[in-house]
Amino acid sequence: MHLRTGCGLGGFPRMFNHAWFHVDNEAEIASPALLIHHERVEHNLQLMLEIAGGPQRLRPHVKTHKMLELTRRQVDLGISRFKCSTIAEAEMCADAGAADILLAMPCVGPNAQRLARLAEKHPGLRFAGIADDEETVRTLASAAQQHRVNLGVFLELDCGMGRTGIVPGEAAAFLAHVIKDTPGLLFRGLHAYDGHIHDADLTVRCERAEAAYAPVLEFRRRLEGEGLLVQELVAGGSPTFGYHAGHPDRICSPGTTVLWDFGYGDKHPDLAFQPAAVLLARVISKPGGGRLTLDLGHKSVAPENPHPRVRFEELPEAEVLMQSEEHLVLRTDRAHEFYVGQALHGIPRHVCPTVSMFGEAVVIKAGRAMATWPVTARNRRITV
Repeated sequence: MHLRTGCGLGGFPRMFNHAWFHVDNEAEIASPALLIHHERVEHNLQLMLEIAGGPQRLRPHVKTHKMLELTRRQVDLGISRFKCSTIAEAEMCADAGAADILLAMPCVGPNAQRLARLAEKHPGLRFAGIADDEETVRTLASAAQQHRVNLGVFLELDCGMGRTGIVPGEAAAFLAHVIKDTPGLLFRGLHAYDGHIHDADLTVRCERAEAAYAPVLEFRRRLEGEGLLVQELVAGGSPTFGYHAGHPDRICSPGTTVLWDFGYGDKHPDLAFQPAAVLLARVISKPGGGRLTLDLGHKSVAPENPHPRVRFEELPEAEVLMQSEEHLVLRTDRAHEFYVGQALHGIPRHVCPTVSMFGEAVVIKAGRAMATWPVTARNRRITV
């Protein structure tokens, strides 16, 4: 396939020729493949801006897509602040033109030195980490002092998820002052992620978010009363994006919203994002008994969830019989309608770890494969 890097549907049932996932030159794309539908990404980005009320309210997480080109598009739309999970993602954001980058993972081992080297390499940008422990603060400070840079630090608060963070209270306030008073570090604010709140019922979701953030807001008032400037409260993920967007005193950091998936789509219809990432698979065998074997194994779709891990647009009712490294076996009463070599199009249940299984994505625009985008931060290291 001859596609630019950057910016007859072979073996496809006629009745689907005008479906949104139709690709005119699909016969040129080797499967399994990750397809990114440009128009749907644009819809999702515009909806993110609309919900947030503008780019100044957003610090989107890039861990879902990990793509330089997609990050550049967000920068073009006026988004200057980003959140990431790895040093590679932080470097990708810097290369994309981001002005302010938050590494939302505690820096242990050599990662503090790597973050400081990034700050040294990009002196005009703001880099920050998170901390919920004095040891992390000391590690960040040592790296910042050694490389003669200033690193921002957000105090990591536990608002109920119990994964990382310190509970708002005396110990948290003490740590905030330690950060403020440590040479080489700049106290930037608070980071509180509510990944445990993803109820299907919107009212329940909002009530739980309000209860979870009440101690966080009270804690912020305490810090400000003690003379600490809380420049930013980074709150929430994708399921609670709409709730936090309604409160102008915080910055929103959705991530999955850029590409979406059926895991969130089924559960949160109040968020009108569109699945923009499609897995292209083909029938490689018809072993009988109403079975179809596809070339879409564990190595091509996130395997951490129960089946169905992918929902095929042509066969949404198909039952998964087995999945191995490179194979997926479906059972369907419609097996006779499909032939070996035929393409199927699947929406992943969980898009974030699915994307990281591919080295590149094929960009679909106006129904044609037009380009390939590297999944830039798939590897843990780019240069630093």
